Amino acid sequence: MTEFYFIRHGQTAANVMKMKQGTINTEMTYLNDNGKKQAQHLADKFDISFADKIISSPLERTKQTANILNAKADLPIFYDKRLLEISYGEWDGHKNAELRKLHPDAYNNYLNDVLPIYVKYAPHGETFEDVINRVHDFVTETMQKYPDDKIICITHGFTVKALALDVLKPQDPMTLPEPRNTSVTKVVALPNTQEFYLEYYNQIFN
Repeated sequence: MTEFYFIRHGQTAANVMKMKQGTINTEMTYLNDNGKKQAQHLADKFDISFADKIISSPLERTKQTANILNAKADLPIFYDKRLLEISYGEWDGHKNAELRKLHPDAYNNYLNDVLPIYVKYAPHGETFEDVINRVHDFVTETMQKYPDDKIICITHGFTVKALALDVLKPQDPMTLPEPRNTSVTKVVALPNTQEFYLEYYNQIFN
């Protein structure tokens, strides 16, 4: 079996501003001081030396998180674009508060986050299914290539949620909130039977 440990990157300035970061890769989306502390705290509490490799999203915030987590373990690091954050298209770089004022029907009231229908207002935005499909493609290909490995995947909030949605297939995708910064989500994959099991989600190591 292949064990996947999906980790969301540390906090960024854009997170604090409640902004849609999407695939933006500028300084405001790099780890802030708190994000670096979060990553270091996880490194201190969650020793990744048991794993075989790290596969990371190629954005700077995930690279920074991976490097902090990997300082002692010194695992080989690879990058895969399928682990990128959802791209909100022309909504990338805008604050939720501004977007919600313009399109209140595109937001879930409890989570204060976008519903799948947001794409009708956001040109070039990825659909939820787009991200679920590319994450599914990633885990399926990776488990076949590394059927006995333990793999650390450094990625993004919606990308982790997409993995869980693919495994659980809930009727309403909004019943699953996005995981917190530097939380860990574990999925076990069985290559021979194509089965996936969500062992835990959004776990914070204290």
